[in-house]
Amino acid sequence: MHDELLTIGRFARLCRLSVKQLRHYDELGLLAPAHVDAGSGYRYYAPEQARDALTIGLLRDMDLPLAVIARALVAEPASRARILGAERDRLAERISRDRARLEMLERLVEGGLPGYEVTMGSEPERRLAVVRAVCAPEGIGATIAECVGRLLPALVGAEIAWEPPLWALYPLDLEDRMEIALGAHTPHGKGVPGPEFEVLPGGPVAETVHIGPYTQLPLAYNALFAAIHERGLRPRAPVREVYLVAPAEAPQEELMTRLIIPVQEDTA
Repeated sequence: MHDELLTIGRFARLCRLSVKQLRHYDELGLLAPAHVDAGSGYRYYAPEQARDALTIGLLRDMDLPLAVIARALVAEPASRARILGAERDRLAERISRDRARLEMLERLVEGGLPGYEVTMGSEPERRLAVVRAVCAPEGIGATIAECVGRLLPALVGAEIAWEPPLWALYPLDLEDRMEIALGAHTPHGKGVPGPEFEVLPGGPVAETVHIGPYTQLPLAYNALFAAIHERGLRPRAPVREVYLVAPAEAPQEELMTRLIIPVQEDTA
């Protein structure tokens, strides 16, 4: 049997892995040796194990977690494709977030912190027909799009007149599972079967306007919250985004979003 097996050192060179890596994979149950000598403890590997070892090395170079690799190795081809597909989607999402961060950094490098004009004013009471959803911060874009797909048909079906633009409502703190809402102003409608209604109370607000991609909205929020705290005010929920120029109306660079945060005197 030993003539058919490879020592751990030879197998490591064959698979372009280190002996230390192979031992680690064995300890994790990811790639066990074909034989371990009872007396010396030496590990031996079969040549046909090279494919799994090379696959492990390839997937680790892609930063896939060892637990995912372990599931992929033992899965049938269809299940393996689903496992790797899920990792591909997570990687694509991470790349998208990193690309957005890179664009913001490039904007900061080129022009420093952008100068947003923050104004203090007063908002009237508004009555919105809304649909709600729960999502994580990274899922806001897709969730808002899904809410648009629910809200507009509901308004048409209930024969509710509404005034553009659309409004989005957010909590002050962006948590892993947060409730958001998308609404349309319905000043003259009555409560009828269809969407839920929410009345936004009037009162003092701080606001600014962001022109550009939604991925760069954090720059506007940074300026808005800084201005609120510098004035000794306290922000109140919900934070409101008003989509003055939406993606269907203009390219990303020309999108226009009004950001509104209700405020009150900070008496703490």
